[in-house]
Amino acid sequence: MCVPVFQRMPKVVKLCGSNIHGFNVAPDVGASKRETLMSLTVTGISAFSDNYIWCIRDDSRRAFIVDPGDAAPVKEYLAENALTLSGIVVTHHHPDHVDGIADLVATFGCDVYANSNGTYRDFTRGVSEGDRVDILGTSFSVITVPGHTLDHIAYYSDAHQGMLFCGDTLFAGGCGRVFEGTFPMMRASLEKLRLLPDSTWVFCAHEYTQSNLKFAVAADPSNASLAERVQKCAALRLNSMPTVPSTIGIERETNPFLRWDAPSLIDNLETRGLTDRSGDAVFESLRSWKDSF
Repeated sequence: MCVPVFQRMPKVVKLCGSNIHGFNVAPDVGASKRETLMSLTVTGISAFSDNYIWCIRDDSRRAFIVDPGDAAPVKEYLAENALTLSGIVVTHHHPDHVDGIADLVATFGCDVYANSNGTYRDFTRGVSEGDRVDILGTSFSVITVPGHTLDHIAYYSDAHQGMLFCGDTLFAGGCGRVFEGTFPMMRASLEKLRLLPDSTWVFCAHEYTQSNLKFAVAADPSNASLAERVQKCAALRLNSMPTVPSTIGIERETNPFLRWDAPSLIDNLETRGLTDRSGDAVFESLRSWKDSF
C-alpha cells in the first residue's frame, strides 16, 4: 500500500533523503497523520509561486502528471523517485498548466490526454464529457466544466473515497475567475462538482486558500464552519504546510461559490444591493465582488 503524508514545504523540501520540489499530501485539511490511499500516492509538486502539479503514482513506480506547467520540477521529482512517466492529463490550456508538456513528452514519450475540442492541441488522446481515462488502473471520468476557460475539463474517480482533479475551476475556499465563459456557465460547472460525494478529495491547482477564505468570511460572516476552517488553514500556512487537498464536503460547507443557495449568504449580499435571489444572480454577485476584493 502507498501511504501519503503531509510534509513541510516551501518549494524545496527533503523527502526520503533527497531534495525535491513538492510534498506528499494526506487527504484532509489539517491532517498530519498517515493515511492509506489504496495503491496510489498523490503528490503535489510545487511550481512557480503557487501552482501545484499533481503526480499520481503506483507501487510499480509508474506515474501520471496533471497540468505540468513547468517540466523542470517534474523531471527532478521523477528522477529522485525513480518513476516512469506513463501519461499526462490536462485540464485547460493556460500556460502555467501546459508549458512543460513538450519537454516531458520529448523525454518520456508518454500519452497526453486533453479536451478534444480545446485550445491546447498537442495531445495524443482527445477526451470529452463522459469519456473514461485509465490512470494506473483507476478509472477517471471526464467532466466538462467551462467557465474559467471554455475548454476546461476535470477528472473524477469514485475510487479511494473519490478523487477530483479540477484545475482552476474549483479552489479550496474559492473558484477560478471567469475568463472565457459566462457566470451562469461557471455556476453550472460548479454545480456538477458540488453534486459529487462529500468524501471526494479536491486536488486543485493553486495555493490560494487563505486569500479565498478572507473573501469567504466577508461574504458569509455567520458561517461557523468557515471560521473554524480559517483557523486550521492559518495554522497550516504558519508551518509552511499546504492547505490542499480539501474535500467536496468541506467546500460545500465553507466555500461561498458552492453556497449560492445559502440563505445567510444571500441575506448578506442583499445588504450590498442584490435584488435577485436566483442562483445565477447570486453567483455573479459573488464572483464580481471577489474580482475586485
